[in-house]
Amino acid sequence: MATTADFRNGLCIEYNNDLFTIVEFQHVKPGKGPAFVRTKLKSIRTGKVLENTFNSGVKVTTARIERRPHQFLFKDDMGYHFMDSTTFEQIVIQEEQIDAPEFISDGQQVDIIVHDETETILGCELPAFVELTITYTEPGIKGDTATNTTKSAELETGATIQVPLFINQDEKIKVDTRTKSYSERVK
Repeated sequence: MATTADFRNGLCIEYNNDLFTIVEFQHVKPGKGPAFVRTKLKSIRTGKVLENTFNSGVKVTTARIERRPHQFLFKDDMGYHFMDSTTFEQIVIQEEQIDAPEFISDGQQVDIIVHDETETILGCELPAFVELTITYTEPGIKGDTATNTTKSAELETGATIQVPLFINQDEKIKVDTRTKSYSERVK
């Protein structure tokens, strides 16, 4: 059990029969009335963000979750297959439980989120940035760096994102998996 004084970003709590992580919190002490804590909670299972207000001093149940390193092996009709990097055990995860499945490449290192008490798999989290090669895009023209114009590019994983005009085919780029957008060119 924890109180609102123990709130911090990333803390996992049980609320409304679901597991939530605290994305943002703010302690408010109005001039009149009791203090309260305004929070933004993200559901671990669905990814939905909701805002909630807790009275100051309220007790909440904390949940222990672990992030275990795994390596992506392959995808088939059963789901995505991952191997634990320490025990070499294989697990299968459905596409709905993965943050950005379109950016997973063979051998990719990911974190599998597991509820510690029940050993239930809650999801799969990719690194914030992944390096991928562009398999197809229209050719770029020298000097196309002055504007913010973009073009579509197909990546080695099959995903399509918008990239600047100066990016060419067979170049390696860094993709932000949280926003699903181009970040920078890899030298």
